[in-house]
Amino acid sequence: MSVSAPSAPIDKPRSNCGVVAVYGHPDAARFAYLGIYSQQHRGQESAGIVSGDGRQLHRHVGRGLAADVFSDAQIFSTLTGHLAIGHNRYSTTGASMLVNAQPILVNLVDGPFAVAHNGNFTNSGLLHKQLADEGALFQTGTDTEVILHLIARSHAATLSEKIIQALREIRGAYSLVMMTKDRIYAARDRNGVRPLCLGKKDGVWFVCSETCALDLMRADVIRDVQPGELIEIGPNGMLSHQIEPCPARYACIFEFIYFARPDSRIYNENVDKVRRKLGKNLALASPADADIVISVPDSSNTAALGYSRRSGIKFELGLIRNHYVGRTFIHPQQDMRDFSVRVKFNAVRGVLNGRRVVLVEDSIVRGTTLRQLVRLVRNAGAAEVHVRVSSPPILAPCYYGMDFPHKGELIAATMSVEQIRTYLECDSLAYLSMEGLMNSVSCEEGGYCTACFSGEYPILVEDSIGKLQHEVL
Repeated sequence: MSVSAPSAPIDKPRSNCGVVAVYGHPDAARFAYLGIYSQQHRGQESAGIVSGDGRQLHRHVGRGLAADVFSDAQIFSTLTGHLAIGHNRYSTTGASMLVNAQPILVNLVDGPFAVAHNGNFTNSGLLHKQLADEGALFQTGTDTEVILHLIARSHAATLSEKIIQALREIRGAYSLVMMTKDRIYAARDRNGVRPLCLGKKDGVWFVCSETCALDLMRADVIRDVQPGELIEIGPNGMLSHQIEPCPARYACIFEFIYFARPDSRIYNENVDKVRRKLGKNLALASPADADIVISVPDSSNTAALGYSRRSGIKFELGLIRNHYVGRTFIHPQQDMRDFSVRVKFNAVRGVLNGRRVVLVEDSIVRGTTLRQLVRLVRNAGAAEVHVRVSSPPILAPCYYGMDFPHKGELIAATMSVEQIRTYLECDSLAYLSMEGLMNSVSCEEGGYCTACFSGEYPILVEDSIGKLQHEVL
């Protein structure tokens, strides 16, 4: 009998959401589907599309992967129109329930309105309480709904002005796509934490979280949506509005380390190039006397290649990942504590047997999965296992759209490097330094958020009872 896999504490930082918007194509919903399909890595809990035909908006959402939610081709016959927005969801706020699936569609005084959101509002609790005290009724558990209430209560003259007024009240990290019957809107927070790019092809406009979506849709990258910018695309073309000035950019550096696809370009840099440099800097600072370099596929592949290139140690495929592990599988009757790892990864004995191995991983959260992988490599005959991590130790949770456990569950927050090495059962362990990390990215466009490594939060954060924890730097 097929049953759901038992839930387990996360041992990797989970992705935030992915968004897409399309304007000016008679089959916009299908292009939106391509956009969320190519950004599936950013969220696997639910997927959805809202389309518009100039008269009304049409919505379809569902739980699971985009290919499953839109498996019936007849769905697209109901998603008519020349504009559409789409969303992949991983919940950082709000439970994984269909009611929280996006895009959210409501009726405002100005007409039907839909919104999809990537990120976290750090003052959503304060705003939620304020709105609820004034009589607002919330239908979902997402902070995205706060935007809709703020827009609905605005007395500005135009919808674009209402959106700007609403977004000026919000703090935190967000990339938003919104739509009416005949217009697309896209916005990015004033600090540019989350990526968002603008593309165009044959008069059709696109907005996506990552450029890999534009590649699939064969669109040209125009530019990033700027921090604190609202884009409006409608019958009169594209307009740019300033929500508020950018006081300082704090782009999420973890997008480079783990989240973004290596074939994407975010924050005006190629992800693949940055990851290779992460691996090269790691090899310079933390060499190992070994025979081969292997990665934990797939997110560590590029950093491992960089480590191999700089160290001169041959790169091999020592671990194979099963890409077809879904949310359900036939669970064995016997107790197998490491089954979840073994069903996802398999060691290549012919590559590993008798070899001294450098195992490159992009990050360590709890360490439980990595310990099982070290055992897997040893059981395949590896003589030595040296773990190298292409990011600094994760010491603090994220409040800007990534899902890390609380601080007490982060292994680096409670153990020294040597204690972690002992726990992982590896022969040596080294992390990339903060200096090595920052040397791997360009700072020409501005700064980066490194709060998960430093515990220093650059944007105002509230706790569960609405008190402000951190001041804006």
